[in-house]
Amino acid sequence: MRATTIHGPGDIRVEDVPDAVLAEPTDAVVRVELACVCGSDLWAYRGVSKRKPGQRIGHEFVGEVVDVGSEVTSVRVGDRVIAPFTWSDGTCEYCAAGVQTSCRRGGIWGQTGHDGGQGEAVRVPQADGTLVAVPRDADAKLLPAFLSLSDVMGTGHHAALSAGVVPGSVVAVVGDGAVGLCGVLAASRLGAERVIAMGRHEDRAAVARLFGATDQVSERGEAAVQRVRELTGGLGASAVLECVGTAPSWETALGIVRDGGRIGYVGVPHGPDGLSLKDLFNRNVGVGGGVAPVRQYLPELLADVLAGRLDPSPVFDRTMPLEDVADAYRAMEDRKALKVVVKP
Repeated sequence: MRATTIHGPGDIRVEDVPDAVLAEPTDAVVRVELACVCGSDLWAYRGVSKRKPGQRIGHEFVGEVVDVGSEVTSVRVGDRVIAPFTWSDGTCEYCAAGVQTSCRRGGIWGQTGHDGGQGEAVRVPQADGTLVAVPRDADAKLLPAFLSLSDVMGTGHHAALSAGVVPGSVVAVVGDGAVGLCGVLAASRLGAERVIAMGRHEDRAAVARLFGATDQVSERGEAAVQRVRELTGGLGASAVLECVGTAPSWETALGIVRDGGRIGYVGVPHGPDGLSLKDLFNRNVGVGGGVAPVRQYLPELLADVLAGRLDPSPVFDRTMPLEDVADAYRAMEDRKALKVVVKP
């Protein structure tokens, strides 16, 4: 089969690899219908996150089950399924607590020795605890929305929950990538009274407005902090969603959160943390978040997509065939695309 591999900074290839086949009775094999490139994949593309030459890459996909192990009971051949970006058994203490990303038998697609999501098929370990089937009569036009639930929408939702967004909240979202935009959508869905989207790109600001943003802040650094303070009567936001993971983004988050507020962070940390525990303590600012347990949120978010109450699909602005996946990476790295769907 064909699959995406990474061989070094900027070196993305599509190569022949061994077919995905069952290895354990708890496995399933999924034929990928749609995958996509994640902003976190770009850290490896830039050489910041290290990968072994030839390692698979990609962790977001939806597809059709084509084979199941003898112990798999939750899905069957022919089911269309969503795969969260980590697999999990659904039975350990962490899974029971809703933290499937820490599953004792879990992992992430593309880790050494495992299939990545950007390929023709994927062997899915722990299929019963991982895959979520969608109704067989679901409209195929919903596939991009289903794909967003594999990572970015669930991650934006995790940021909003971690920041304590409730009806009436004043929210600010740091970052205008796909996760940040899904954070805007999540905050709106949870009933925020005001959602301030922070970013410099007008095309992304348009998506933010579509998702419910009430205000747009294009400034950066201290100017951005001052602008958010102006918009909130000098108080700052009661809930801040940090969706970037860099030191400057954390400085902004700390500058715009009001005393007694919360920061929900889902940006993969890179560089200095920029945290001052004394400042957090003195201002009673809470911090929560981390790797989003997307599997925990999938049933709830999927129900809203199926009911027409939620549509995160506008975060995808381009579709490319698998053989052109290197161009997809370049387009996202060069900010010519927001998030690219990859179609095997």
